Amino acid sequence: MDAALTDPLIAAAQDREIASTVQRERGRLLAFIRRRIADAAEAEDVLQEALYELVLAYRMMQPVQQAGAWLTRVARHRIIDRFRKHKPQPLADRRAAQGEEPDEAFEDLLPAPDGEPEFAVIRELLLGEIEAALGELPPEQREVFVAHELDGLSFRELSARSGVSVNTLLARKRYAVLHLQRRLRAAWDDWLLT
Repeated sequence: MDAALTDPLIAAAQDREIASTVQRERGRLLAFIRRRIADAAEAEDVLQEALYELVLAYRMMQPVQQAGAWLTRVARHRIIDRFRKHKPQPLADRRAAQGEEPDEAFEDLLPAPDGEPEFAVIRELLLGEIEAALGELPPEQREVFVAHELDGLSFRELSARSGVSVNTLLARKRYAVLHLQRRLRAAWDDWLLT
């Protein structure tokens, strides 16, 4: 068959496949995006970006085998990209700008529980990862971290209660923080790759 005839035939077949995939996956994909992005216009933008990438893949003769999973992965990456662009101002900077002391509580470092739905999802994921990471710590490191960060006890109070020197308590907390940083960094990297 002549190349001039096959190109329109291929394009027409691609158009039918793309239209079928969009009709089948659009509602589910938009629901997936809306659970993570509250703003309807922004969610629609992410949807359009994912569908545009689907069209590009077909036009580059790289048809997608499992379109639903592929579109979900593309949408997840676009959502992560948007979170990166809209990084919140660090808490210490916000408090300094408001004339407050930069006394950061552990809870303040997490997204607000009553904020946007996407922040609630991130908060739950982070809390789950933190809980798992705390469970991996040796008991003495976990106790110091929880007492200092969550209960708000000073190292002097902890030392007086436990009979352990302040320097030892500081070292235990440092090891706990290093472990938590590694663990949460690994979780973050996993989220970015999935």
